Amino acid sequence: MAVDGTAPPAPGNKMVASVRGIPSFYQAVMVEMRKVTWPEFKDVQRATVAIIVFVLLLGLFITILDYALGAILGKLIPSLFVGR
Repeated sequence: MAVDGTAPPAPGNKMVASVRGIPSFYQAVMVEMRKVTWPEFKDVQRATVAIIVFVLLLGLFITILDYALGAILGKLIPSLFVGR
């Protein structure tokens, strides 16, 4: 059985290697970001308005459903709402 004479890598070597890799990582990110097709301002504005309207309608629906189920349960099980 042969014994390997090389010492294991020092823990600091991983840190040095990762720090040295930062510039190449940044360059790769910049290359990929140039490939991105960014939406126009009007598209972003339209999507934002649509999301806000959807969230408001969903909140209104949940509020109405909460009141309706509360009223139904209040009629079926009055002991649930004695403390109110």
